[in-house]
Amino acid sequence: MPVRLLPRRPDRAAVLAALAGLLGGALLYALGLQSRPAAPVPQWLALTALTAMAGAELLRRSAPLAGLAIGTAALALDVCAGSLVANVGMFTDLVYAAVLYGPHTAYRRIPRATELVTVLGTLLAVALLREPSALLVGIALGFVLIVPAWTGVGVRVHRDAAQAALLAAERTALMAELDRREAVGAERARMARELHDMVAGHLSAIAIHSTAALSIDESEASREALAVIRENSVQGLTEMRRLIDLLRREDGCAGPAVAPTLAALDVLLDQARAAGRDSGLAFELRDGRPPAPPLPKPVELAAYRIVQEALTNAVKHAAPGLVTVELTAPGPLTVKVTSPLGDIPAARAPGAGAGLVGMRERVALLGGQLATGPTDAACWEVRAELPVDEEESP
Repeated sequence: MPVRLLPRRPDRAAVLAALAGLLGGALLYALGLQSRPAAPVPQWLALTALTAMAGAELLRRSAPLAGLAIGTAALALDVCAGSLVANVGMFTDLVYAAVLYGPHTAYRRIPRATELVTVLGTLLAVALLREPSALLVGIALGFVLIVPAWTGVGVRVHRDAAQAALLAAERTALMAELDRREAVGAERARMARELHDMVAGHLSAIAIHSTAALSIDESEASREALAVIRENSVQGLTEMRRLIDLLRREDGCAGPAVAPTLAALDVLLDQARAAGRDSGLAFELRDGRPPAPPLPKPVELAAYRIVQEALTNAVKHAAPGLVTVELTAPGPLTVKVTSPLGDIPAARAPGAGAGLVGMRERVALLGGQLATGPTDAACWEVRAELPVDEEESP
């Protein structure tokens, strides 16, 4: 940051104050309205002090301490040559400006210094004059020094409080905006997971059976493939319409029975059997959960979507064989989907790994654990542990 060698240009208030003081002082001098000189010096030096004081006024905001120093010297010369009220008035403004616009050290020390100067000046006047009228010197010093200094303190305290309140309001607004963006991002991620989990399985089945219909030149096989394609298209469109209706609702509610539950796993496996019929895949559900109260809705939804995505991946990538879905409890709900691995040259349906990302996000939101990968039994396993008790969840 470059060092400022010269003060910035004076503002309009400083120029007006300096001009008013200069013209007013010149008028008072022309009318002879001066006090008696305190020293045997020419009275025209009061005009020199007036000019210096007006110049110091120009620095009241850009360089308040320098202005106060110049004003103090000009006031001393003014008292010696015969004081003008305009000089005294401009000096009080310099004291006020030094407290208000000066650095923090000046804000703390100048009021104390004015009190000390007032007390010392009063004692000196009493010692020299030895009259009760000497106390008027102390009163005059108090009005010239203490009153403007403490007025500047009061104004600065209120100004700093206003600035602190403004900064706090801006900080609060910034935090609110960050919270809003985070909430929007979380909602978009949730909608992306829901959209993928609802539609990916149907689109995978459509892609697999359309490929089979194009590669096998048999009317019966093509008819079966078209039937599966139609069924998955209708189901996909239905779920898409439900999601669109949810997004369009102002209250964000899609009505009752929005989230699927583990009770619908049989339907999910039937859909997987229809989609993997030509791939030599069989599907089996092993529900080892004892009778227990219903699971929390977020846990049921996450478990359902994990099974749905795992079955979709099995239909796309698994070798012919048995695909098992196991649910175990009590304790954390454990969801395990196992599918056989084989020498498959390439994926039979397009995919970019978005499903695994969605599964990890769902498990992380519930504070659970997810493991995916091959096992020693030449199988691909998806294993998720979802906390059921509220104490176990974050």
